[in-house]
Parts: sequence; C-alpha cells; structure tokens
Amino acid sequence: MVNLTIDHKTVQVPEGTTILKAAEAAGIKIPTLCFLKDLNEIGACRICCVEIEGKETLVASCNTIAEEGMVVYTSSLKAHYARRMNLQIILSQHDFRCAACQRNGSCSLQRICAEMNINDVPFKQDFEKHEWDMSFPLIRDSGKCIKCMRCVQICDKVQSLNIWDIVNTGKRTSVGVSNMKKIAESDCSVCGQCITHCPTGALRERDDVRKVLDAVHDPDKIVVVQIAPAVRAAWGEGLGLAEELATEKRMAAAARALGVDYVFDTNFSADLTIMEEANELIERMTKHDDYTWPMFTSCCPGWVRFIKSQYPDMVKQLSTAKSPQQMFGAVAKTYFAREVLDVDPNKIFCVSIMPCTAKKAECAMPNMNDAGTGHDVDVALTTREFDRLLRSELISPATLPEEEFDSPLGIASGAGVIFGATGGVMEAALRTAYYVLNKENPKPNAFQVVRGLDGIKEASLEIGGIPIRAAVVHGLGNTRKLIEKIRSGEAEYDFVEVMACPGGCAGGGGQPITEGREMAGERGAKLYELDKNNPLRFSHENPSVIALYDRYLGSPLSHKAHELLHTEHSWSDMIV
Repeated sequence: MVNLTIDHKTVQVPEGTTILKAAEAAGIKIPTLCFLKDLNEIGACRICCVEIEGKETLVASCNTIAEEGMVVYTSSLKAHYARRMNLQIILSQHDFRCAACQRNGSCSLQRICAEMNINDVPFKQDFEKHEWDMSFPLIRDSGKCIKCMRCVQICDKVQSLNIWDIVNTGKRTSVGVSNMKKIAESDCSVCGQCITHCPTGALRERDDVRKVLDAVHDPDKIVVVQIAPAVRAAWGEGLGLAEELATEKRMAAAARALGVDYVFDTNFSADLTIMEEANELIERMTKHDDYTWPMFTSCCPGWVRFIKSQYPDMVKQLSTAKSPQQMFGAVAKTYFAREVLDVDPNKIFCVSIMPCTAKKAECAMPNMNDAGTGHDVDVALTTREFDRLLRSELISPATLPEEEFDSPLGIASGAGVIFGATGGVMEAALRTAYYVLNKENPKPNAFQVVRGLDGIKEASLEIGGIPIRAAVVHGLGNTRKLIEKIRSGEAEYDFVEVMACPGGCAGGGGQPITEGREMAGERGAKLYELDKNNPLRFSHENPSVIALYDRYLGSPLSHKAHELLHTEHSWSDMIV
C-alpha cells in the first residue's frame, strides 16, 4: 500500500494506483476529458492536471502513479489556472455552437466548462472544416473534434477495426479515417461505439427524425412503428425519466403520442426470427456434412458488416434469417397491410426505433426489399433520436398513462425481449430448438449458462440427442479472437451468437450516452427481469406468430417464409 496526501486528506491506496484513482477513492473529483479507463490514459487533454509538492511542473493525474509520501493539490491556484487555460485553448479550436449540437446537455466538454465557470475564450477561434458524406449513417464533424483520441482507442482496442487514425503532426494533428479513405470506403461496421465514447458532438448518427415527422403528417401514409427490445431498458435515461416511469407500456404510449398510426413491438419479430433461425439450425444439424461450421447468428448488422469485410470467405456460414428489424418490415408491408388492414402496401411507412446505428445501414441495403414496395423498413431511428423526437414534439412521457402495444404484431414472449442482451439470441433459440426436438418445453432458465458479460462464453449441450457446441461473443475485438480460434482449429462450434457492441444491443451505439459508465450490464438485467415476468417464455408459444404461420407463411422455412424472412448475404449488399 502507498500513503499520500491529496488536498490535505490522507489517502492509502494499492501500489500502482494513479493519482486520479487515488483521489476518487478519497471522494475527491478531478475532472477528465480524454480519459477512458484501461483504453485511453494518455493525458492528452491535460484537464486532469494536478500540482505535486516539490515539483515545478504539473502532471496529468490519469497516468501519474501515486508514490509514498506524495503531497498532491488537485485545485491549487497553479492547477486551477492551467486547467482553465487548457479548456479555453480547446474551446478556441472547437465549434462551440452548442445550441445546435446533438450533444447539447450531454457533452462532457460543455459540462466541464460550466463547472469551471468558463464564460469567455480569449483566443482566436480556429477549428477544422472537412467535408463528410452526410448520407452515411455515422457523421463526423471535424470542427467539434478535440483530438482526445477516444474514438481511435475504442475502435482499435475494443472493436479491432482501426477505422480512425491520427492525421498530420504538431499543431495540425487531427483525427481522420485510416489510410486517407472516405468513410464509405472503409471497413466501418457502423457499430457506433466511437459515438458513445466521444466526449463531444464530433461523432453522431445521421439524424432521420425529420423523415418520420414528414411521414406522420402525410395523409397518404400509414405510419407503423416498431420498438426494439433494448430500447425499453434505456429510453428513459435520455429523458431524465425515473426508472419506475420508464416502462415499456409508457414507451408505447409516448410513441403513439407522436401521431403514428400503429406502435408494435420488435420482440414479436424477434420471436419470429427464433422460429426461423432455430429451425434452420436443426435442419443444418441433421445434414451436418452439407455445411461448413459453425452457423453464425445474423441478427446484428454491425457483426454482419464485420464478417463481410474481415472474413468474406465465412459469409456463407451466417444464418440466412433476417434480423428482427427486417423481418418486421417485410411482414408489416405484406401480411399486415393485405391480410389485416386490407390496404395497398405502398401506403405503409415503416419506422424502427433501435439501440443501434448499424440498423440505419441495414434497412438501406438493396436486398432488404422483399415486400415489393421499396425498402421494407423506411427509416431506422436510434434510441437517442427517439428521445430527441419526443422532446421536440413537447411530449412528456411522465404524464402519460401506460398503453399496450398494438396487435397483432405487438404480442411477444420473454424470449424475444432478451434479444437485447448478449447471449439472449442463443438462449431464445435453444429454448425453441429444445421444443422442436423434444416436443416439450425446457425449463425457461435451462440455458442461462450463456448469460453474463464475459467476452466469450462457451457451452456444450445435448438437445434431443443432438450434441450442440455453442459460443456467445460480444464486441468485435472478442469476435476476431474467436474467429481466429475457429480458423486455426483451436475451437469447434455448431452455433455462435455474435453481437458487435459490448454487452449486446443493451450497450448499442445508438443508446443514450452516460459519461464514464458502461450501462449494458444494468440494462441487460432489466431485460432478463422482463423475460422472467412475462407469462410467455417461449417464441414458439407466441399466439401472433402462430397465427402468422397459419394464415400466411405456412411453416418455418416454407417457401413463403424464405421469400420474406431470409436473405442471401453478399459483399455488395453492405455498401450504403
């Protein structure tokens, strides 16, 4: 243990602890801007600078190790003056038109400047101005970049894609797309983790809110909204809504208050996805020698983009089942339009509210148009956009009574809701595979071994006499490690679930941003609680899914099901 004094407090911490962490242990807050624990501890912004007695120069507390007998002052006149000066220099190179920024109110730079009482910038303002493809789902505003390098580190160390890199040197140092590529030419998975870890508004999703409002006010459009599982675990965060008020039924009421015609639950099509994917797995298992193994899930578009760019020879191992978002769009513009509403499918305008930025790219893919009315999903909004849309329309969810989702595409099982957590797709699929093979339901929690936040989880199971070697992985860096083990022969699996974002959709790149906290674990726990409390625990018992097969699709993997609910993956489909 090391003993030191911080702001006249005696502190004892383990050897190797940084001053920043030592101060935190003593209840002393030191502001940070570029710091990301274990990922970005480079002291680039110098906002966390502190004074050490006996040393002439200030040091960055985020990467300076506490030493025995050290006396530290976190806000001495010298440290305070330097911190203010550093902030003012950063602001002079930053487009601080905060009122017109998506991160207004949730920006770390804005918050620290307010805390430090910065009300003037005595330096000439000079920020970068670079062109960007504004049609791409991920937008970078170079004028708001503060060169903290967080995006570089999260993409390199966690997602292993190396999309961002340092450009130029000295005072011209900046961040740009690696190898001088345009973003659309890069291998970007559009996972959005760089967005959720950016402290300012330099990175954001493309804003598609206006498209939804235009459709709502178009008398010739029937606006159908679907809301993904993970959204219900996070939507209240961006609105400052108390947890007891941020229920899924109040979420449905808030969406309906926007003036849309129908509000459905993507959990319905998650159940539908399980019916197709579980049966596809069983079919492949019974013809084992005809396939290359393992079969990979295909629900996550960030992961699908990853495998297409990084391991194109393995694309055929993806399940052909579409994601729940795309299955919903295809069903809404066929079965729902013709069989339920008896209207022209071209009148249906399908909006999805997703925890994901890659969903924007997915719905725009040229092969996602099987309903024959253009794209099956017209617009995908992130959870953050949904929150902004509610605020812009002056809707206060706290004052709304709870409402049910519309039928028939709003009924869902607990198996559908856990899609939003890492391991959820695997668990839901195994529940239904067990039923198909054994003609009886397993215990609902029989496969909870695949839950948890370990980067890679493995399970060996036997269902109906068929041994299944399963793996669950989340985060693209972990995914790369797993695939390399498979390719080298070090690991063999039959079924692998992959989610691009750490923690799965609960930690998606379109979720509300909480500085300094990874929320996927807490949000995932909420989803498992919803599953536990749902009287329906199995996708194959969803009455709306059963009716869909009886009235329209026939059976899982039928010709009609393949037409609407499955796709062939190819590299060209990835281009947005």
